[in-house]
Amino acid sequence: MGHAVTEKILADHLVEGELEPGEEIGIEIDQVLTQDTTGTLVWLQFEALGLDEVQTELAAQYCDHQTYQFDFKNTDDHRFLRSASGTFGAYFSRPGNGICHNVHRENFAAPGKTLLGSDSHTPTPGGIGQLAIGSGGLDVAVAMGGGAYYIEMPEIVEVRLEGELPAWTTAKDIILEMLRRLTVKGGVGKIFEFTGPGVETLTAPERMTITNMGTELGATTSIFPTDELTRDYLERVGREDEYVELQADDDAEYHDSITIDLSELEPLIAEPSMPDNVVPVREAAGAEVDQVIIGSCTNGAYEDILPAAKMLEDRSINLTTEMIVAPGSKKASEMLARNGWTAELMAAGVNFSEATCGACIGIGHVPGSDSVSLRTFNRNFEGRSGIEEDNVYLCSPEVAAAAALAGEIIDPRDLAEELDDLEDPGIELPEEYTGAESDIITPENPVDDDLVKGPNIGEVPLKDPLDAAIDGDVLLKMGDNITTDHIIPATQDILMYRSNIPKLSEFTLSRVDNTFAQRALNADGGFLLAGENYGQGSSREHAALCPMYLGIESVLAQSFARIHRANLFNFGLLPLAIDEETYETIDQGDSIEIVDDVAEAVTAGQEEFTIRVNDDWETTGVLKASEREREILAAGGKLSHVRQQHDESGAAPADD
Repeated sequence: MGHAVTEKILADHLVEGELEPGEEIGIEIDQVLTQDTTGTLVWLQFEALGLDEVQTELAAQYCDHQTYQFDFKNTDDHRFLRSASGTFGAYFSRPGNGICHNVHRENFAAPGKTLLGSDSHTPTPGGIGQLAIGSGGLDVAVAMGGGAYYIEMPEIVEVRLEGELPAWTTAKDIILEMLRRLTVKGGVGKIFEFTGPGVETLTAPERMTITNMGTELGATTSIFPTDELTRDYLERVGREDEYVELQADDDAEYHDSITIDLSELEPLIAEPSMPDNVVPVREAAGAEVDQVIIGSCTNGAYEDILPAAKMLEDRSINLTTEMIVAPGSKKASEMLARNGWTAELMAAGVNFSEATCGACIGIGHVPGSDSVSLRTFNRNFEGRSGIEEDNVYLCSPEVAAAAALAGEIIDPRDLAEELDDLEDPGIELPEEYTGAESDIITPENPVDDDLVKGPNIGEVPLKDPLDAAIDGDVLLKMGDNITTDHIIPATQDILMYRSNIPKLSEFTLSRVDNTFAQRALNADGGFLLAGENYGQGSSREHAALCPMYLGIESVLAQSFARIHRANLFNFGLLPLAIDEETYETIDQGDSIEIVDDVAEAVTAGQEEFTIRVNDDWETTGVLKASEREREILAAGGKLSHVRQQHDESGAAPADD
C-alpha cells in the first residue's frame, strides 16, 4: 500500500507510536512559531521548565495581535517577547511587521518540515507542503525545548479537486464550500489532504488560503502536495533551494474522500455568525453594507488585495460604506505602495490599516451598532468583531470589493453586468516578493540577552495534583460551539492582561455570563457544562488556564475541540464526555459528585466515571485519554508533569 503526503512527513518525524488513526503518536518538530497574545506564556513556561536555549531548527516570535500598543502593558509584553527571543535564540518579528502566518510563509515555511504554532491558523503553510499544526502554548514550549509533540493520529481525508474555477470564483469559495458541506465540526480528528487535477490550477497562495481556513472545520491540519507551482512560489520569495517534491503514491489509501468540482462553484458568503453558515452570494444579495475589510491571515497577502485594487481602479466606493485594507504583512504593504496600488485604493476612498490581526479579533475597526460588515477573514463568531450582536459576513476579496462599490451585498458577476468595463481580475503573483527585512531580528544578532519583565508580567500558576474526590456545583451551563472567544475574549481591553492570569481570569466566560468569574472564585471548586464542540476557535490556552485558576476542576461536554481538549489536560482539568440526555437533564446549579476515586481511576486507565447529580440520580462521563495524557492530568498539568519527570530522573525537562 502506498502512502499519502501526510504519512510520509509524519513517518520522517515519528519518534513514538504507530501511524494508525486513534493511536497516540509523538513527532519531532522542526519549526515553532508563536505570537504576542500567546507568546508571553510560552516563554514564561519555557523559563519555568528550566530551559535556556531553543532546540528546534527554527523558532519565530511574532507581534501581530496588539500592535497598536494601546497601553503600556502591550508595549511591555512586546519588550519581554523581544528579550525572550534574544535570550533563548528565536527570530523576533517586530510589531507592525505583519501577521505571523503571512510573515512565516514569506520567510521560513518549507515543504516537508513540521511546524507547531501557538495559533490555530498555523496550518497555513500546508499550502506549500509543510505539516503545520496549531496547539496550546505549553506544547510549543516543550517542543521548542526539544521534546516531541504528542497527538492522536488523525484520519487522513482526501479532498479531490477536479475542474477549474470559473470567473469571479476564488480559493476562498473552495474552503467556504467545504464548510458548507462539513460544518465547523466536520474536520475534528482529521487531516485534509488535497489531490486531483484541480490542484494544478491553484497557485501556492491560493492553496494557503484554503489550508489557513481549514482550521474552521476543526481539522488538525490541511496539506497540499508540492509541484512546480510550489517551486515557483518559493522562487518568488527567494527560497527555491528549500523546495522538496512531495506527492502521494498512486495507491495511497485514505480514510475517506470528498470530491469538489471547481467548475461548479460560484461566489459564496458565510452569513452571521458562524463560518459554516454558507450560502451563494446571490441568496444574500441586497443587504446594505456599512463596512468592508480586506485583510487577515486568510486574504491579506499582496495577491489577495491586488484583485480588489484592480476592481476599484478609477472608481469610488459607495459613500455610505467604509472600506479598510489591512495587509497581512508589511512586505505586502510596501509592494502595493511601490506598484502604485496604494494610491489607487486611497483615491477610491479606501483607508489603510497597519499589518496586524487587529480587526479580526475585535481590536480596531469595530463595526457600528445594527450594521453589516463584510470581511475576508476566517471567523465571524458573534461578538468577535468587538461589538456584541454583530452582523459579520465572510467572503472573498472580489465579493468584498463589489459590495464596497455597490453599497450592498452583490454577486460580482452581477456587478460586472451592470458595469460594462468591470472584468474578473483573476490571480496575479508578483515576479518577486520584495521588501525591507529590517523588521526581523535574527537569533545571531539579538537586541537583548536578558529577560525584561514589566509590572504586568506575572508567573504561570500551577495546579495541585488531581484529587481523589471532585465535587461541586455546575457553575455554568452552555450550548453548542462555545468558542475560546466566549471563554476569554480577545479584545484589547481584556487581552492586555494575557501575562497577568489573576486579572485576566476576571473576564472568564464574560460573554456568556458576566457574573461567572466572581461566582467561581466564591464557589471553591465546580464544573462547567457544555454541548457539542466546546472550545472551538483559537489555540489560546488562557481559555483553560483561567478556569483552572478560578477553581474549575472538570468540564462536562458532549464533545471537545481538539486544541482546547489538549489545553484542558495541560492545565489539569478533567474533560469528561457526556451524552445528549445527560446534558439535557443536568441544570446549572445542580450539585455534582464524581463517585470514583478520581486520581486512582485516571492513572489506572479507567474510561467510565460515575457522576452523581443532586444525590438523586447517576450518569456516566467518559475519559478517552492516552497513558501519557493521564499522567499529565494526575500531576495537575503538563508543566508540573514535566518538572516532576525532571526531578525524578534528572533528564532534560523537555524530554516529555
